[in-house]
Amino acid sequence: MAARQDRLELRTDVPATGTWQRCSDLLDDPARFDVWRKLLGDWLRAQFGQAPERTTAGFVMSWYLHVPAFTAALLLHHERRVPTLRPGELAFRLCADRPHPEGVAVLGEQFYCLPGDPGAGLPQATVVADERALAAVLRARYTAHAARFVQAYAPVSRLGRRTLWAAATDALDSTLWWSGSYAGDEDAGVADARLVLDEHHPPLTASSRLRRSEQGWARRRESCCFSYLLPEQPLCDGCPRTCRR
Repeated sequence: MAARQDRLELRTDVPATGTWQRCSDLLDDPARFDVWRKLLGDWLRAQFGQAPERTTAGFVMSWYLHVPAFTAALLLHHERRVPTLRPGELAFRLCADRPHPEGVAVLGEQFYCLPGDPGAGLPQATVVADERALAAVLRARYTAHAARFVQAYAPVSRLGRRTLWAAATDALDSTLWWSGSYAGDEDAGVADARLVLDEHHPPLTASSRLRRSEQGWARRRESCCFSYLLPEQPLCDGCPRTCRR
């Protein structure tokens, strides 16, 4: 059941209409994750007749982590910039139907960039030496956000920290790949993933798991989304439950 997210609105403001929440709202008050999981549970019961606890926990885990991961991946691919990814400077809106994030707002003005960036001279810019340094900044800023999430979500989800960090690794590796793929250059997305996750950088659980197969690029997941607990749902392609490590 797990699949690529095919659309994500990215903006730099929060419109007056629509229900938006900052990432810091949830991390400062983890009970908000229970509200989100209830919305998801209602949707799953309407679709499948049941909503296993681990499935709602796994889906919300993955969906939340895609907010900072996809934001960073998209801006790296298209602009060669990295935002701060601070929880107070990212907001998202849930889809009215299936309760996954469909819009993200980058509210902070500071960013990291390369020397040749048109905005390199702006006071909001921090210039780094090269793409490897930019990748290190992205990895550090994302890991700092993910650490806040792991601390907040572990007690309310009852998912282990190894599982949460594995999901954080999956989100970053996948969204770097998808950002290139959606722009029509899958190989560039793979290159970005291998640049950022060039090796194992703890607490992330692995280097990039992207590999070329007979069908094209594919990756082995580090975490399970628990969608297989739903009626008649198979294990996902690349699930660690089926892949040998």
